[in-house]
Amino acid sequence: MEIISEWGFLFIGMAVVFGLYMSWGIGANDVANAMGVSVGSGAITVKQAIIIAAIFEFAGAFIAGGSVTSTIRKGIIDPASIAGSPELLVYGMLAALLAAGIWLMIASTRGWPVSTTHTIVGAIVGKIMSSN
Repeated sequence: MEIISEWGFLFIGMAVVFGLYMSWGIGANDVANAMGVSVGSGAITVKQAIIIAAIFEFAGAFIAGGSVTSTIRKGIIDPASIAGSPELLVYGMLAALLAAGIWLMIASTRGWPVSTTHTIVGAIVGKIMSSN
């Protein structure tokens, strides 16, 4: 617990940076998947697609994000297994967030349409499996 209280500010900073990196990957991948056909067909402009995506991506995260977070927090990870070492959860979540962001960058640069939800859940499950 001392590590978290001593380095908490650094961990929060890393989470913000990794979260922004992951958000960039989500925008690059999900928005392209959702808006590519509409922009490509000429139904809407790129500017309109960005505005629509910004509104609805934010609304989706704001409205349903708590349920998704709750499922990941309580439905995938057994907190009892790391009760004595909470810093392991911090390290694991930071690693999963960075790994998912890197994977989204790779997939987006290659034009692969991947699920960002599956990406983060897979990163978390992979971290759990590697620690067992």
